[in-house]
Amino acid sequence: MTSPPARTRSAPAPRYQLSAEQARRMQLRAQGFLGAAGRAGGPAGVLRRLGAVQLDTISVLARSHELVAYARLGAVGRAAVEHAYWGSGGDGPHAFEYWSHAACVLPVEEWPHFAFRRRAFRRRGWRWHKVPERSGDQVLAKLRDEGPLTATELGGAKRGGPWWDWSDVKIAVEWLLDIGEVVCVRRDGWRRVYDLPERVLPARLLGPEPTDEECLTRLVAAAGRGLGVATRADLADYHRLKAVQVDGVLPGSGLVPVEVAGWQAPAWAHPDALAEADARGRHRTTLLSPFDSLVWDRARAERVFGFVHRLEAYVPKEKRVHGYFTMPLLAGGRLVGRVDPARDGRTLVARQLSVHGAANVPAMASALREAAGWVGCDAVRVERCDPPEAAAQLEKLANE
Repeated sequence: MTSPPARTRSAPAPRYQLSAEQARRMQLRAQGFLGAAGRAGGPAGVLRRLGAVQLDTISVLARSHELVAYARLGAVGRAAVEHAYWGSGGDGPHAFEYWSHAACVLPVEEWPHFAFRRRAFRRRGWRWHKVPERSGDQVLAKLRDEGPLTATELGGAKRGGPWWDWSDVKIAVEWLLDIGEVVCVRRDGWRRVYDLPERVLPARLLGPEPTDEECLTRLVAAAGRGLGVATRADLADYHRLKAVQVDGVLPGSGLVPVEVAGWQAPAWAHPDALAEADARGRHRTTLLSPFDSLVWDRARAERVFGFVHRLEAYVPKEKRVHGYFTMPLLAGGRLVGRVDPARDGRTLVARQLSVHGAANVPAMASALREAAGWVGCDAVRVERCDPPEAAAQLEKLANE
């Protein structure tokens, strides 16, 4: 790294110049895919380092939040993953669910720092639905009297129409979640379980709320730590902040202005990531959930890894290019393929697979074999492959 004198019009003078390769490795290390530190602390350590693990209803090999821990730790027990997210210790729950990059599992220590978003929702007065009069009071009274409940237990989640046709109870409890009068610290069969913050959260987190500036400073710094090095757009996307919010707190975030070769926008790095910019370590070879924080920002994935990836689960089947739940292949610190997986009994099926170059065929086979074992499959079958001539070798290696 060198210290250039050049300035940009939109950022302070960068203290460091980084190569694109250094930036890529910094993101991999910060995200837990390079070096031994990414495995420290198991699934709970992964959650703390990332700061947010996205939830999604789609379950193919496993739920996306389980795949995030698996991608970094390997064949960790799925019960251990769930406990790290939804379990409790002597000081209360490990995590809570709230709106970050999307609906995410967040370390419980971050509860105070989403007060800015809870206040913003309250000022707006509604989000997706207008809140029925008095229904919130009824929900709170029922939770106080009966303890933690799902929307169904509160009185029903839907009116009977499409998924968005919520009942008054569902509208009310989701609004109370938005503004922080209820909290979700676990799911039961994928249903949110709602409770009162004062009943389940540690008292130390329920004191005077931090200001918006304090919240945003904390979250921008956390995004920088989770990414290692990032542009303003990257930092904003991590917890879905506005650019102006990021700009307002960057000077106090502790992040260091840097210049990355080939990046068109100014960037900022976390000091810990800068200190290890040239460090080496063992790379993970694994399949990634499309909702993994390494790739959930498609523009960032393309800039850092040269990899174009789109989720096609909601694209009509006949228009899909790569498949329903296409999982990128990470190997040697690069994204070098993708596979649309499924399960057929005890067989993991690669319904559609592509691999970039013959040199990456063994890595894809290894990733398929490890994933199959993790979900209880003892065989791998390749249905469609690009290039077609790699299918037989892939299947052979994956089943060894």
